[in-house]
Amino acid sequence: MRPPKKTIQVVSTWVRRQPPKVKAFLAVVTGMLALVLLRAIVHDHDNLFVAAEAVHSIGISVLIYKLMKEKTCAGLSLKAQELTAMFLAVRLYCSLVMEYDIHTLLDLATLVTTLWVIFMIRFKLKSSYMEDKDNFATYYVAVPCAVLALIIHPSTSHHVINRIFWAFCVYLEAVSVLPQLRVMQNTKIVEPFTAHYVFALGVARFLSCAHWVLQVLDSRGHLLTALGYGLWPSMVLISEIVQTFILADFCYYYVKSVFGGQLVLRLPSGVV
Repeated sequence: MRPPKKTIQVVSTWVRRQPPKVKAFLAVVTGMLALVLLRAIVHDHDNLFVAAEAVHSIGISVLIYKLMKEKTCAGLSLKAQELTAMFLAVRLYCSLVMEYDIHTLLDLATLVTTLWVIFMIRFKLKSSYMEDKDNFATYYVAVPCAVLALIIHPSTSHHVINRIFWAFCVYLEAVSVLPQLRVMQNTKIVEPFTAHYVFALGVARFLSCAHWVLQVLDSRGHLLTALGYGLWPSMVLISEIVQTFILADFCYYYVKSVFGGQLVLRLPSGVV
């Protein structure tokens, strides 16, 4: 007699068999339910943004542990780290000249650790860097983000250059993980520490997205007008949602792998 399947396996099998439109609908419903749950549990929604930065820091810590313990950068995208450093540097500049606060210090700490990761990949662990797998052309995202920032940016009283920089870092952050996803797509197998790091990014970006969405709901839309007029307020929310859904597929397979007791994550074709 065959033992009954675990609930998680039954659910994952059923979801995997559904057509893409049904999967997209289920993802939206799951996201909405998670937002409702967070709204009920977290009373001060600013804490969600702090939590997002904390989870991102945890992800960076896991990455540093991997580089120091295993002495290898296999499976990591140097281009993704460089894009991350780029948007962090621009956001740090904007924070210094526009709205200096505690998040400025957090961004500085994250930028320093990201630069250290880049240094390790480029010089100390260069022999293990999969340059042939890290073949995403970064100008495909950097140039469109720059052009979009020139066209759609905040309408605040700050200098126009600073407003364009602000928009650029928002757009670039939304797509900065794409080179890392390309590396995982090329290798098909993701070792544990890299998987933990990318999953942490997914959780962090969901919390950041939840922060903005709940803030808009709590203010009954007034937050959008506070951000400025025109298309910019909508683009902020769209960017948050895009960067969340970019990692949605990976997070699903990560959770499935963890519940299945697999140490190495194997990605089907077309997941990322």
